[in-house]
Amino acid sequence: MEVSDEEGKLMVKEARNIIESVIKGLKPKMSYISNLKIANEKIGVFVTLDKIFEGKKELRGCIGFPLPQKPLRESLMEAAIASAMEDPRFYPVTKDELDKILVKVSLLTEPKLLKVNSPLDYPKRIVIGRDGLMVKWTFGSGLLLPEVPIEFNWNAEEFLTHACIKAGASPDQWLLKDTEIYTFQTIIFEELEPRGEVIRRKYV
Repeated sequence: MEVSDEEGKLMVKEARNIIESVIKGLKPKMSYISNLKIANEKIGVFVTLDKIFEGKKELRGCIGFPLPQKPLRESLMEAAIASAMEDPRFYPVTKDELDKILVKVSLLTEPKLLKVNSPLDYPKRIVIGRDGLMVKWTFGSGLLLPEVPIEFNWNAEEFLTHACIKAGASPDQWLLKDTEIYTFQTIIFEELEPRGEVIRRKYV
């Protein structure tokens, strides 16, 4: 997947425009990426919102679609709205918060099943900062983006443990042979300050 810096900046601008429209009670519409070829491609996408509070960033919402099942123009619209209004961990973002919110858009490669001879080999196959994780087990699934273990200073085993917890499983679920572990990579564009400069973020 190739995405130019200009395309990435437009995606973040689009996501913010959608979020601000919804919060202000307006009907959101595509204003920036409609004419891009990538807008019609099926790509997994997450929209993450961080809030600046006392000089630090705090997560304020993160919703997305890990699988490339919809054209980007649709999935970006839905993820942007949901990150601001429907993340079950937070109350909906308010109009007063918009000047403190940072918008991040992550495009995901299609998750690939990690095949190993033994579950103990999983940590050796994961590169922190490059790989995101998706855990699938009998009763559900869960996903963590590549930047999460960097933010919390986790090693590969801790990353696997927390991905299992996110999936609603026990922390050691990844050691059981009927559990499936997938990895994926992301292309990330994010605001440095609210409504400010957008950069491509690299962690490795």
